[in-house]
Amino acid sequence: MHKILARIHRPSWVGKTVERVSRVHLPSGAMCQNAEVKHSAIQMPPCDFKPDPYQGMSKERLLEIRKQNCHPMTMKVTYYKRPVFIAQGHMQWLWDVDGRRYLDLFAGVATVSVGHSHPKVNEAAVKQLNRLWHTTVIYIYPQIQEYAEKLASLLPEPLKVVYLTNSGSEANDLAMLMARLHTGNFDIITLSGSYHGGSPQSLGLTANSVYKYPVASGSGCHTTMCPDVFHGLWGGKHCRDSPVQTIRDCSCSPGHCEANDRYIEQLKEMLCTTVPNRIAAFFGEAIQGVGGAVQYPKNYLKETYKLVRDKGGLCIADEVQTGFGRTGSHFWGFQGHDVIPDIVTMAKGIANGFPMGAVVTTKEIASSFAKGVHFNTFGGNPMACVIASSVLDTIVENGYQENSAKVGTYLLNELAKLRDKYEIVGDVRGKGLMIGVEMVTDKTSRAPLPAEDMDEIFEDAKDMGVLIGKGGIYGQTFRIKPPLCITKADADFFLAVFDQALHNYTERR
Repeated sequence: MHKILARIHRPSWVGKTVERVSRVHLPSGAMCQNAEVKHSAIQMPPCDFKPDPYQGMSKERLLEIRKQNCHPMTMKVTYYKRPVFIAQGHMQWLWDVDGRRYLDLFAGVATVSVGHSHPKVNEAAVKQLNRLWHTTVIYIYPQIQEYAEKLASLLPEPLKVVYLTNSGSEANDLAMLMARLHTGNFDIITLSGSYHGGSPQSLGLTANSVYKYPVASGSGCHTTMCPDVFHGLWGGKHCRDSPVQTIRDCSCSPGHCEANDRYIEQLKEMLCTTVPNRIAAFFGEAIQGVGGAVQYPKNYLKETYKLVRDKGGLCIADEVQTGFGRTGSHFWGFQGHDVIPDIVTMAKGIANGFPMGAVVTTKEIASSFAKGVHFNTFGGNPMACVIASSVLDTIVENGYQENSAKVGTYLLNELAKLRDKYEIVGDVRGKGLMIGVEMVTDKTSRAPLPAEDMDEIFEDAKDMGVLIGKGGIYGQTFRIKPPLCITKADADFFLAVFDQALHNYTERR
Protein backbone atom coordinates (compact mmCIF):
# COMPACT_ATOMS: atom_id res chain seq x y z
CA MET A 1 0.00 0.00 0.00
CA HIS A 2 2.90 2.36 0.85
CA LYS A 3 4.43 1.67 -2.57
CA ILE A 4 1.13 2.58 -4.25
CA LEU A 5 0.87 5.87 -2.37
CA ALA A 6 4.50 6.69 -3.08
CA ARG A 7 3.87 6.62 -6.83
CA ILE A 8 1.06 9.20 -6.73
CA HIS A 9 2.05 12.64 -8.01
CA ARG A 10 0.69 15.40 -10.22
CA PRO A 11 2.13 15.25 -13.76
CA SER A 12 3.63 18.52 -14.99
CA TRP A 13 1.16 18.80 -17.86
CA VAL A 14 -2.00 18.41 -15.77
CA GLY A 15 -4.38 21.32 -16.20
CA LYS A 16 -3.00 22.37 -19.56
CA THR A 17 -5.40 22.60 -22.47
CA VAL A 18 -4.71 20.06 -25.17
CA GLU A 19 -5.52 20.49 -28.83
CA ARG A 20 -6.13 17.20 -30.57
CA VAL A 21 -6.25 16.47 -34.26
CA SER A 22 -8.48 14.13 -36.22
CA ARG A 23 -6.97 10.77 -37.23
CA VAL A 24 -3.74 11.42 -35.31
CA HIS A 25 -3.09 9.65 -31.99
CA LEU A 26 -1.45 12.13 -29.65
CA PRO A 27 0.04 11.82 -26.17
CA SER A 28 -1.92 13.62 -23.47
CA GLY A 29 -0.74 17.22 -23.45
CA ALA A 30 0.65 17.20 -27.00
CA MET A 31 0.06 20.11 -29.40
CA CYS A 32 0.00 19.82 -33.17
CA GLN A 33 -1.68 21.00 -36.35
CA ASN A 34 -3.35 19.11 -39.18
CA ALA A 35 -4.60 20.27 -42.56
CA GLU A 36 -7.63 17.97 -42.27
CA VAL A 37 -10.20 18.55 -39.51
CA LYS A 38 -8.83 20.18 -36.37
CA HIS A 39 -10.46 19.51 -33.05
CA SER A 40 -11.34 22.40 -30.83
CA ALA A 41 -9.47 22.56 -27.54
CA ILE A 42 -10.67 19.80 -25.20
CA GLN A 43 -9.17 19.47 -21.75
CA MET A 44 -8.69 16.02 -20.25
CA PRO A 45 -9.50 15.96 -16.52
CA PRO A 46 -6.43 15.80 -14.26
CA CYS A 47 -5.22 12.56 -12.69
CA ASP A 48 -2.81 12.48 -9.76
CA PHE A 49 -1.46 9.05 -10.58
CA LYS A 50 1.81 8.33 -12.34
CA PRO A 51 1.99 5.00 -14.19
CA ASP A 52 5.15 2.93 -14.09
CA PRO A 53 7.36 3.37 -17.17
CA TYR A 54 6.67 0.57 -19.63
CA GLN A 55 9.73 -1.63 -20.13
CA GLY A 56 8.22 -4.63 -21.90
CA MET A 57 8.14 -5.85 -25.48
CA SER A 58 7.84 -3.47 -28.40
CA LYS A 59 4.43 -3.00 -30.00
CA GLU A 60 5.72 -4.68 -33.13
CA ARG A 61 6.80 -7.77 -31.19
CA LEU A 62 3.51 -7.90 -29.28
CA LEU A 63 1.58 -7.87 -32.54
CA GLU A 64 3.86 -10.48 -34.07
CA ILE A 65 3.29 -12.90 -31.19
CA ARG A 66 -0.44 -12.17 -31.20
CA LYS A 67 -0.59 -13.11 -34.88
CA GLN A 68 1.65 -16.18 -34.65
CA ASN A 69 0.94 -17.77 -31.26
CA CYS A 70 -2.46 -16.52 -30.13
CA HIS A 71 -5.64 -17.90 -31.63
CA PRO A 72 -6.66 -15.93 -34.74
CA MET A 73 -9.87 -15.00 -32.97
CA THR A 74 -7.84 -12.57 -30.83
CA MET A 75 -6.97 -10.60 -33.97
CA LYS A 76 -10.56 -10.72 -35.17
CA VAL A 77 -11.87 -9.11 -31.98
CA THR A 78 -9.04 -6.58 -31.56
CA TYR A 79 -10.60 -3.14 -31.23
CA TYR A 80 -9.50 -0.31 -33.54
CA LYS A 81 -7.63 -0.24 -36.83
CA ARG A 82 -4.77 1.29 -34.89
CA PRO A 83 -4.88 -0.88 -31.75
CA VAL A 84 -4.44 0.39 -28.22
CA PHE A 85 -1.58 -1.33 -26.35
CA ILE A 86 -2.63 -1.16 -22.70
CA ALA A 87 0.07 -1.22 -20.02
CA GLN A 88 -1.54 -0.03 -16.78
CA GLY A 89 -4.79 1.12 -15.22
CA HIS A 90 -5.89 3.17 -12.24
CA MET A 91 -9.57 3.73 -11.41
CA GLN A 92 -11.28 5.11 -14.56
CA TRP A 93 -8.00 5.64 -16.42
CA LEU A 94 -5.85 3.47 -18.68
CA TRP A 95 -2.34 4.10 -20.01
CA ASP A 96 -0.81 2.59 -23.12
CA VAL A 97 2.80 1.45 -23.55
CA ASP A 98 3.75 4.95 -24.76
CA GLY A 99 2.33 6.60 -21.64
CA ARG A 100 -0.79 7.99 -23.31
CA ARG A 101 -3.76 8.28 -20.99
CA TYR A 102 -7.33 7.25 -21.86
CA LEU A 103 -10.64 7.66 -20.11
CA ASP A 104 -12.04 4.12 -19.99
CA LEU A 105 -15.78 4.20 -20.65
CA PHE A 106 -16.06 0.50 -21.48
CA ALA A 107 -14.46 -0.98 -18.35
CA GLY A 108 -13.22 -4.17 -19.98
CA VAL A 109 -16.75 -4.80 -21.33
CA ALA A 110 -18.68 -3.57 -18.27
CA THR A 111 -16.45 -5.64 -15.99
CA VAL A 112 -14.30 -3.20 -13.99
CA SER A 113 -17.00 -2.12 -11.57
CA VAL A 114 -15.15 -0.09 -8.92
CA GLY A 115 -12.11 1.02 -10.95
CA HIS A 116 -8.88 -0.41 -12.30
CA SER A 117 -6.53 -1.55 -9.52
CA HIS A 118 -8.74 -0.02 -6.84
CA PRO A 119 -6.52 0.38 -3.74
CA LYS A 120 -9.02 -1.23 -1.34
CA VAL A 121 -9.54 -4.25 -3.59
CA ASN A 122 -5.79 -4.52 -4.26
CA GLU A 123 -5.06 -4.51 -0.54
CA ALA A 124 -7.56 -7.30 0.11
CA ALA A 125 -6.17 -9.37 -2.78
CA VAL A 126 -2.54 -9.02 -1.66
CA LYS A 127 -3.42 -9.93 1.91
CA GLN A 128 -5.22 -13.09 0.80
CA LEU A 129 -2.49 -13.91 -1.74
CA ASN A 130 -0.01 -14.14 1.11
CA ARG A 131 -2.33 -16.37 3.13
CA LEU A 132 -4.00 -18.89 0.80
CA TRP A 133 -4.30 -18.86 -2.98
CA HIS A 134 -6.47 -21.84 -3.54
CA THR A 135 -8.48 -24.62 -2.05
CA THR A 136 -11.86 -26.00 -3.02
CA VAL A 137 -15.25 -26.66 -1.49
CA ILE A 138 -14.23 -30.18 -0.53
CA TYR A 139 -12.91 -28.34 2.55
CA ILE A 140 -14.59 -25.68 4.64
CA TYR A 141 -12.76 -22.37 4.53
CA PRO A 142 -14.18 -19.07 5.80
CA GLN A 143 -13.94 -16.95 2.66
CA ILE A 144 -16.65 -18.71 0.64
CA GLN A 145 -19.15 -18.79 3.52
CA GLU A 146 -18.49 -15.13 4.35
CA TYR A 147 -18.99 -14.06 0.76
CA ALA A 148 -22.07 -16.21 0.12
CA GLU A 149 -23.78 -14.70 3.17
CA LYS A 150 -22.85 -11.15 2.13
CA LEU A 151 -24.01 -11.62 -1.47
CA ALA A 152 -27.27 -13.31 -0.44
CA SER A 153 -28.05 -10.43 1.91
CA LEU A 154 -28.24 -8.11 -1.11
CA LEU A 155 -30.89 -10.21 -2.87
CA PRO A 156 -34.61 -10.38 -2.04
CA GLU A 157 -36.30 -13.45 -0.60
CA PRO A 158 -36.32 -16.28 -1.53
CA LEU A 159 -33.06 -15.86 -3.52
CA LYS A 160 -30.64 -16.95 -0.82
CA VAL A 161 -28.66 -19.96 -2.13
CA VAL A 162 -25.35 -19.20 -3.90
CA TYR A 163 -23.28 -21.33 -6.27
CA LEU A 164 -20.00 -19.76 -7.42
CA THR A 165 -18.49 -20.20 -10.88
CA ASN A 166 -15.69 -18.69 -12.96
CA SER A 167 -17.62 -16.77 -15.63
CA GLY A 168 -20.98 -15.59 -16.85
CA SER A 169 -21.18 -18.24 -19.57
CA GLU A 170 -20.57 -20.92 -16.97
CA ALA A 171 -23.18 -19.39 -14.65
CA ASN A 172 -25.77 -19.36 -17.45
CA ASP A 173 -24.94 -22.95 -18.39
CA LEU A 174 -25.53 -23.93 -14.79
CA ALA A 175 -28.80 -21.99 -14.59
CA MET A 176 -30.06 -23.82 -17.69
CA LEU A 177 -29.25 -27.15 -16.08
CA MET A 178 -30.93 -26.16 -12.80
CA ALA A 179 -34.09 -25.02 -14.59
CA ARG A 180 -34.39 -28.24 -16.59
CA LEU A 181 -33.78 -30.46 -13.58
CA HIS A 182 -36.22 -28.59 -11.37
CA THR A 183 -39.09 -28.28 -13.84
CA GLY A 184 -38.61 -31.56 -15.67
CA ASN A 185 -39.04 -29.54 -18.87
CA PHE A 186 -36.48 -28.81 -21.57
CA ASP A 187 -37.27 -25.79 -23.73
CA ILE A 188 -35.89 -22.34 -22.90
CA ILE A 189 -36.84 -18.97 -24.37
CA THR A 190 -34.72 -15.87 -24.82
CA LEU A 191 -35.00 -12.58 -26.71
CA SER A 192 -33.56 -11.80 -30.14
CA GLY A 193 -30.40 -9.73 -29.91
CA SER A 194 -29.50 -11.24 -26.55
CA TYR A 195 -26.07 -12.42 -25.47
CA HIS A 196 -25.80 -14.95 -22.65
CA GLY A 197 -22.39 -16.48 -23.31
CA GLY A 198 -20.17 -18.33 -25.73
CA SER A 199 -20.09 -21.85 -24.30
CA PRO A 200 -21.77 -24.64 -26.30
CA GLN A 201 -24.93 -24.50 -24.16
CA SER A 202 -25.18 -20.74 -23.60
CA LEU A 203 -24.69 -20.15 -27.34
CA GLY A 204 -28.23 -21.45 -27.70
CA LEU A 205 -29.39 -18.51 -25.61
CA THR A 206 -27.31 -16.02 -27.59
CA ALA A 207 -29.51 -14.67 -30.38
CA ASN A 208 -27.01 -12.84 -32.57
CA SER A 209 -25.56 -14.59 -35.63
CA VAL A 210 -22.12 -12.97 -35.19
CA TYR A 211 -21.49 -15.31 -32.26
CA LYS A 212 -22.95 -18.42 -33.88
CA TYR A 213 -21.10 -21.33 -35.49
CA PRO A 214 -22.52 -23.90 -37.95
CA VAL A 215 -22.56 -26.66 -35.34
CA ALA A 216 -25.21 -28.06 -33.03
CA SER A 217 -25.41 -26.03 -29.82
CA GLY A 218 -27.95 -25.06 -27.23
CA SER A 219 -30.57 -27.65 -28.10
CA GLY A 220 -34.03 -26.67 -26.94
CA CYS A 221 -33.38 -22.91 -26.97
CA HIS A 222 -35.82 -20.62 -28.78
CA THR A 223 -35.88 -16.91 -29.56
CA THR A 224 -38.81 -14.52 -29.36
CA MET A 225 -39.04 -10.96 -30.67
CA CYS A 226 -37.08 -8.40 -28.69
CA PRO A 227 -39.37 -5.56 -27.54
CA ASP A 228 -37.01 -2.86 -28.84
CA VAL A 229 -39.12 0.30 -28.77
CA PHE A 230 -36.68 2.27 -30.95
CA HIS A 231 -35.66 -0.12 -33.71
CA GLY A 232 -38.43 -2.70 -33.40
CA LEU A 233 -41.82 -2.89 -35.11
CA TRP A 234 -43.58 -0.99 -32.33
CA GLY A 235 -42.44 1.81 -30.09
CA GLY A 236 -43.31 5.13 -28.60
CA LYS A 237 -42.20 8.05 -26.50
CA HIS A 238 -43.26 6.88 -23.01
CA CYS A 239 -42.19 3.22 -23.05
CA ARG A 240 -38.91 2.97 -21.18
CA ASP A 241 -37.71 3.22 -17.61
CA SER A 242 -35.09 5.76 -18.66
CA PRO A 243 -34.48 9.52 -18.31
CA VAL A 244 -34.51 9.63 -22.13
CA GLN A 245 -37.29 8.31 -24.36
CA THR A 246 -37.30 7.54 -28.08
CA ILE A 247 -37.98 10.01 -30.88
CA ARG A 248 -40.85 7.82 -32.08
CA ASP A 249 -44.34 9.22 -31.74
CA CYS A 250 -47.31 7.35 -30.35
CA SER A 251 -50.93 7.88 -29.39
CA CYS A 252 -50.98 5.81 -26.21
CA SER A 253 -53.22 6.94 -23.39
CA PRO A 254 -51.46 7.88 -20.12
CA GLY A 255 -50.18 4.84 -18.25
CA HIS A 256 -50.79 2.46 -21.14
CA CYS A 257 -48.22 1.25 -23.68
CA GLU A 258 -49.64 -0.19 -26.89
CA ALA A 259 -46.16 -1.27 -28.02
CA ASN A 260 -45.93 -3.46 -24.92
CA ASP A 261 -49.26 -5.06 -25.82
CA ARG A 262 -48.01 -5.89 -29.32
CA TYR A 263 -44.76 -7.45 -28.09
CA ILE A 264 -46.60 -9.50 -25.47
CA GLU A 265 -48.94 -10.73 -28.22
CA GLN A 266 -45.89 -11.87 -30.16
CA LEU A 267 -44.64 -13.79 -27.12
CA LYS A 268 -48.06 -15.42 -26.62
CA GLU A 269 -48.07 -16.51 -30.26
CA MET A 270 -44.56 -17.94 -29.87
CA LEU A 271 -45.67 -19.88 -26.79
CA CYS A 272 -48.61 -21.30 -28.78
CA THR A 273 -46.65 -22.28 -31.88
CA THR A 274 -42.94 -22.84 -31.21
CA VAL A 275 -42.46 -24.56 -27.86
CA PRO A 276 -44.21 -27.40 -25.99
CA ASN A 277 -47.01 -26.63 -23.60
CA ARG A 278 -44.58 -26.86 -20.68
CA ILE A 279 -41.23 -25.07 -20.75
CA ALA A 280 -38.16 -24.93 -18.53
CA ALA A 281 -37.29 -21.25 -18.42
CA PHE A 282 -37.13 -17.75 -19.83
CA PHE A 283 -33.76 -15.96 -19.87
CA GLY A 284 -33.67 -12.17 -19.94
CA GLU A 285 -31.34 -9.27 -19.21
CA ALA A 286 -32.85 -6.24 -17.50
CA ILE A 287 -31.22 -4.16 -20.25
CA GLN A 288 -29.54 -5.94 -23.13
CA GLY A 289 -25.77 -5.50 -22.96
CA VAL A 290 -24.08 -6.79 -26.10
CA GLY A 291 -27.41 -6.20 -27.86
CA GLY A 292 -26.81 -2.46 -27.52
CA ALA A 293 -28.33 -1.33 -24.20
CA VAL A 294 -31.81 -2.19 -25.48
CA GLN A 295 -34.61 -1.40 -23.04
CA TYR A 296 -38.09 -2.89 -23.07
CA PRO A 297 -41.48 -1.34 -22.29
CA LYS A 298 -41.88 -0.86 -18.55
CA ASN A 299 -44.24 -3.78 -17.90
CA TYR A 300 -42.83 -6.25 -20.43
CA LEU A 301 -40.78 -8.39 -18.06
CA LYS A 302 -43.52 -8.47 -15.43
CA GLU A 303 -46.07 -9.77 -17.95
CA THR A 304 -43.52 -12.14 -19.48
CA TYR A 305 -42.68 -13.66 -16.11
CA LYS A 306 -46.38 -14.43 -15.53
CA LEU A 307 -46.77 -16.09 -18.94
CA VAL A 308 -43.62 -18.18 -18.44
CA ARG A 309 -44.67 -19.35 -14.98
CA ASP A 310 -48.10 -20.28 -16.33
CA LYS A 311 -46.22 -22.61 -18.70
CA GLY A 312 -44.33 -24.23 -15.82
CA GLY A 313 -41.10 -22.37 -16.51
CA LEU A 314 -38.63 -20.54 -14.29
CA CYS A 315 -37.68 -16.90 -14.82
CA ILE A 316 -33.93 -16.33 -15.00
CA ALA A 317 -32.41 -12.85 -14.74
CA ASP A 318 -29.01 -12.46 -16.40
CA GLU A 319 -27.36 -9.73 -14.31
CA VAL A 320 -23.87 -10.23 -15.76
CA GLN A 321 -23.80 -6.63 -17.01
CA THR A 322 -26.65 -4.91 -15.17
CA GLY A 323 -25.85 -6.04 -11.63
CA PHE A 324 -23.86 -4.49 -8.78
CA GLY A 325 -25.36 -1.00 -8.92
CA ARG A 326 -24.65 -0.28 -12.58
CA THR A 327 -28.22 0.81 -13.38
CA GLY A 328 -28.14 3.28 -10.49
CA SER A 329 -31.71 3.09 -9.24
CA HIS A 330 -31.26 -0.43 -7.84
CA PHE A 331 -28.46 -2.84 -7.01
CA TRP A 332 -29.89 -5.38 -9.48
CA GLY A 333 -31.34 -4.52 -12.86
CA PHE A 334 -34.39 -6.77 -12.44
CA GLN A 335 -35.52 -4.66 -9.48
CA GLY A 336 -36.20 -1.81 -11.89
CA HIS A 337 -38.84 -4.01 -13.55
CA ASP A 338 -40.58 -4.83 -10.25
CA VAL A 339 -40.04 -8.59 -10.63
CA ILE A 340 -38.37 -11.31 -8.59
CA PRO A 341 -36.73 -14.03 -10.69
CA ASP A 342 -36.34 -17.67 -9.72
CA ILE A 343 -32.65 -17.69 -10.61
CA VAL A 344 -30.15 -14.85 -10.98
CA THR A 345 -26.85 -15.20 -12.83
CA MET A 346 -23.97 -12.74 -12.46
CA ALA A 347 -20.31 -12.23 -13.37
CA LYS A 348 -18.16 -9.38 -14.81
CA GLY A 349 -18.43 -6.61 -12.18
CA ILE A 350 -18.82 -9.17 -9.38
CA ALA A 351 -15.04 -9.18 -8.79
CA ASN A 352 -13.85 -6.12 -10.72
CA GLY A 353 -12.26 -8.24 -13.45
CA PHE A 354 -11.05 -11.21 -11.43
CA PRO A 355 -12.54 -14.36 -13.05
CA MET A 356 -15.73 -15.10 -11.15
CA GLY A 357 -19.42 -15.73 -11.65
CA ALA A 358 -22.38 -16.82 -9.56
CA VAL A 359 -25.81 -18.38 -9.68
CA VAL A 360 -28.24 -17.42 -6.92
CA THR A 361 -31.52 -19.26 -6.52
CA THR A 362 -34.07 -20.57 -4.03
CA LYS A 363 -33.64 -23.45 -1.61
CA GLU A 364 -36.30 -25.44 -3.47
CA ILE A 365 -34.54 -25.16 -6.85
CA ALA A 366 -31.15 -25.79 -5.26
CA SER A 367 -32.49 -28.98 -3.70
CA SER A 368 -33.46 -30.32 -7.12
CA PHE A 369 -29.94 -29.66 -8.36
CA ALA A 370 -28.41 -31.41 -5.34
CA LYS A 371 -29.79 -34.77 -6.49
CA GLY A 372 -26.59 -35.20 -8.51
CA VAL A 373 -23.00 -34.00 -8.01
CA HIS A 374 -21.66 -30.87 -9.71
CA PHE A 375 -18.09 -29.90 -8.87
CA ASN A 376 -16.22 -26.73 -9.83
CA THR A 377 -12.47 -26.75 -9.12
CA PHE A 378 -11.92 -23.00 -9.10
CA GLY A 379 -15.40 -21.62 -8.40
CA GLY A 380 -15.48 -19.81 -5.07
CA ASN A 381 -11.77 -20.18 -4.36
CA PRO A 382 -10.44 -17.99 -1.50
CA MET A 383 -8.87 -15.36 -3.77
CA ALA A 384 -12.04 -14.85 -5.79
CA CYS A 385 -14.24 -14.66 -2.69
CA VAL A 386 -12.04 -12.12 -0.90
CA ILE A 387 -11.81 -9.90 -3.97
CA ALA A 388 -15.55 -10.10 -4.63
CA SER A 389 -16.29 -9.34 -0.99
CA SER A 390 -14.06 -6.27 -1.13
CA VAL A 391 -15.87 -5.14 -4.29
CA LEU A 392 -19.23 -5.28 -2.48
CA ASP A 393 -17.81 -3.29 0.42
CA THR A 394 -16.32 -0.71 -1.93
CA ILE A 395 -19.57 -0.21 -3.86
CA VAL A 396 -21.46 0.42 -0.64
CA GLU A 397 -18.83 2.47 1.22
CA ASN A 398 -18.03 4.74 -1.74
CA GLY A 399 -21.64 5.24 -2.80
CA TYR A 400 -20.95 3.95 -6.29
CA GLN A 401 -24.54 2.94 -6.96
CA GLU A 402 -25.64 6.49 -6.16
CA ASN A 403 -22.81 7.85 -8.30
CA SER A 404 -23.96 5.64 -11.16
CA ALA A 405 -27.45 7.14 -10.94
CA LYS A 406 -26.20 10.71 -10.68
CA VAL A 407 -23.48 10.71 -13.35
CA GLY A 408 -25.40 8.31 -15.59
CA THR A 409 -28.54 10.45 -15.61
CA TYR A 410 -26.44 13.52 -16.38
CA LEU A 411 -24.75 11.69 -19.26
CA LEU A 412 -28.05 10.47 -20.69
CA ASN A 413 -29.62 13.91 -20.64
CA GLU A 414 -26.57 15.54 -22.24
CA LEU A 415 -26.30 12.82 -24.88
CA ALA A 416 -29.95 13.45 -25.72
CA LYS A 417 -28.93 16.99 -26.67
CA LEU A 418 -26.40 15.52 -29.11
CA ARG A 419 -29.15 13.30 -30.50
CA ASP A 420 -31.18 16.42 -31.21
CA LYS A 421 -28.13 18.09 -32.76
CA TYR A 422 -27.00 15.34 -35.15
CA GLU A 423 -29.14 13.48 -37.69
CA ILE A 424 -27.00 10.34 -37.32
CA VAL A 425 -27.69 9.95 -33.59
CA GLY A 426 -30.93 8.00 -33.59
CA ASP A 427 -31.43 6.96 -29.99
CA VAL A 428 -29.98 7.53 -26.53
CA ARG A 429 -31.08 5.08 -23.85
CA GLY A 430 -30.20 3.32 -20.63
CA LYS A 431 -30.13 3.72 -16.88
CA GLY A 432 -27.27 4.68 -14.64
CA LEU A 433 -23.97 3.80 -16.29
CA MET A 434 -25.52 1.27 -18.68
CA ILE A 435 -25.87 3.51 -21.72
CA GLY A 436 -26.32 3.01 -25.46
CA VAL A 437 -26.20 5.51 -28.32
CA GLU A 438 -27.68 4.04 -31.49
CA MET A 439 -26.37 5.50 -34.74
CA VAL A 440 -28.48 5.73 -37.88
CA THR A 441 -28.17 6.94 -41.45
CA ASP A 442 -31.15 9.20 -40.75
CA LYS A 443 -33.87 9.51 -38.15
CA THR A 444 -36.69 8.80 -40.59
CA SER A 445 -35.55 5.36 -41.73
CA ARG A 446 -33.68 4.50 -38.50
CA ALA A 447 -31.41 2.37 -40.72
CA PRO A 448 -28.17 1.40 -38.92
CA LEU A 449 -25.12 3.53 -39.64
CA PRO A 450 -22.70 1.39 -41.71
CA ALA A 451 -19.79 -0.29 -39.93
CA GLU A 452 -17.13 1.78 -41.68
CA ASP A 453 -18.85 4.99 -40.60
CA MET A 454 -19.13 3.74 -37.03
CA ASP A 455 -15.41 2.99 -37.11
CA GLU A 456 -14.57 6.57 -38.12
CA ILE A 457 -16.31 8.00 -35.06
CA PHE A 458 -15.01 5.19 -32.86
CA GLU A 459 -11.38 5.78 -33.88
CA ASP A 460 -11.70 9.53 -33.59
CA ALA A 461 -12.93 9.31 -29.99
CA LYS A 462 -10.05 6.97 -29.16
CA ASP A 463 -7.54 9.36 -30.73
CA MET A 464 -8.87 12.11 -28.47
CA GLY A 465 -8.42 9.94 -25.39
CA VAL A 466 -11.76 8.15 -24.81
CA LEU A 467 -12.41 4.41 -25.07
CA ILE A 468 -16.00 3.26 -25.65
CA GLY A 469 -17.57 0.04 -26.88
CA LYS A 470 -19.82 -1.10 -29.70
CA GLY A 471 -22.81 -3.42 -29.79
CA GLY A 472 -26.17 -4.14 -31.37
CA ILE A 473 -27.08 -6.74 -33.97
CA TYR A 474 -25.52 -4.57 -36.68
CA GLY A 475 -22.77 -3.07 -34.52
CA GLN A 476 -24.64 0.24 -34.74
CA THR A 477 -24.71 1.18 -31.05
CA PHE A 478 -21.97 2.81 -29.03
CA ARG A 479 -21.85 1.27 -25.56
CA ILE A 480 -20.92 3.44 -22.58
CA LYS A 481 -20.36 1.33 -19.46
CA PRO A 482 -17.51 2.84 -17.42
CA PRO A 483 -16.24 2.00 -13.97
CA LEU A 484 -18.76 3.27 -11.43
CA CYS A 485 -16.20 5.71 -10.00
CA ILE A 486 -16.28 8.18 -12.92
CA THR A 487 -17.01 11.84 -12.17
CA LYS A 488 -19.07 14.59 -13.77
CA ALA A 489 -15.80 16.10 -15.04
CA ASP A 490 -15.04 12.81 -16.80
CA ALA A 491 -18.54 12.84 -18.28
CA ASP A 492 -18.03 16.38 -19.58
CA PHE A 493 -14.73 15.39 -21.17
CA PHE A 494 -16.36 12.47 -22.94
CA LEU A 495 -19.29 14.60 -24.10
CA ALA A 496 -16.90 17.15 -25.60
CA VAL A 497 -14.90 14.44 -27.33
CA PHE A 498 -17.97 12.65 -28.64
CA ASP A 499 -19.47 15.90 -29.88
CA GLN A 500 -16.21 16.67 -31.69
CA ALA A 501 -16.03 13.18 -33.22
CA LEU A 502 -19.59 13.52 -34.51
CA HIS A 503 -18.79 16.97 -35.88
CA ASN A 504 -15.65 15.66 -37.61
CA TYR A 505 -17.68 12.87 -39.20
CA THR A 506 -20.31 15.25 -40.57
CA GLU A 507 -17.63 17.66 -41.82
CA ARG A 508 -16.01 14.87 -43.82
CA ARG A 509 -19.29 14.13 -45.61
